[in-house]
Amino acid sequence: MEGHLTLTEEEFEAAIGDALDQIPTQLLDAMDNVVIIAAREPDPEDATELLGLYEGVPLAERGGGMDGMLPDCIRIFQGPLERACSTREELIDEIAVTVVHEIGHHFGIEEDRLHELGWG
Repeated sequence: MEGHLTLTEEEFEAAIGDALDQIPTQLLDAMDNVVIIAAREPDPEDATELLGLYEGVPLAERGGGMDGMLPDCIRIFQGPLERACSTREELIDEIAVTVVHEIGHHFGIEEDRLHELGWG
């Protein structure tokens, strides 16, 4: 499609890394048993233009017995992010917003509150 903004896989992963670099070290250190994955598209069963997805048990809801559990997973979806943005600058900014948004879910912050905070 003409005018469709795309990044290489490496550029997209680097943008996620840059977004993580902007997060205060104290927050990154507080994250527990979570991986962040760059993905091309969300599962077709999910919303087609989902920008990111947090799958797991938020830190605020965890009890004992989490040892040995698979890590929580944050997926950042390249295709929907590229389609949502018209400039490279907008795309890089939206990747950062999406990363922070999904990390917020890891800490147990609800959707409405993330929007109120400007991370929607």
